[in-house]
Amino acid sequence: MYTVEEFDENKTKVMSYVLYKKRTEYEVRKKFCSTIEENMLDDIIEYIKEAGYINDAEYVKKLFNEYMNLKSMSIREIKNKIYAKGVYVDYIEDYISENREMLDEYELNSARKLYEKKIKLSEPKKVKVYLLNKGFTQDVLDKIEKE
Repeated sequence: MYTVEEFDENKTKVMSYVLYKKRTEYEVRKKFCSTIEENMLDDIIEYIKEAGYINDAEYVKKLFNEYMNLKSMSIREIKNKIYAKGVYVDYIEDYISENREMLDEYELNSARKLYEKKIKLSEPKKVKVYLLNKGFTQDVLDKIEKE
């Protein structure tokens, strides 16, 4: 067991880590697993989640919007980047299914941008392979080619 003072001291460390930049539960666990006893870390994380400072579902929404505003990426590529941050797949899949129409439109526009940029420098077959490697689906590529 641990004392209230130990809990408060470690909670302060974790809070400053989370407040500096939004984090997932996985990132917090990974950062503090070697310095804070597991039971205490579980309690601290539970406390912080209840207070609303860690919310993986909101984190997924924020990251999707961030990636979509900054880069031309496929949904699969964004999904993999978010998954690498330790977010449960269910949160990612829920966001995708709730926003399917918007994400499909975004993905088509992203693929179109990349296609137009790359087609100036390379032959169509190589551009197609490039886009497939970036995670765009054959369906999206077919739509672009029809335009």
